[in-house]
Amino acid sequence: MSGAPLDDASAECSRAGCRDTAVWAIRWRNPRIHTADRRKTWVACDEHVAYLREFLTARDFPVEVGALTGESV
Repeated sequence: MSGAPLDDASAECSRAGCRDTAVWAIRWRNPRIHTADRRKTWVACDEHVAYLREFLTARDFPVEVGALTGESV
């Protein structure tokens, strides 16, 4: 996923190989390399939101999940 802003209609799921429309924003950070105010955002379809959230939480990364809006990314 690129760093370019996306709108809700054009966002594709961040799961490798998935081209479904994203409806969730997953904000996370790696505390070993990111300061507390830095967050990365992945977007997910309904099918992959749990997978991506679990992938990040298994690594002890702080994670927030919410509905994808124009302000999410």
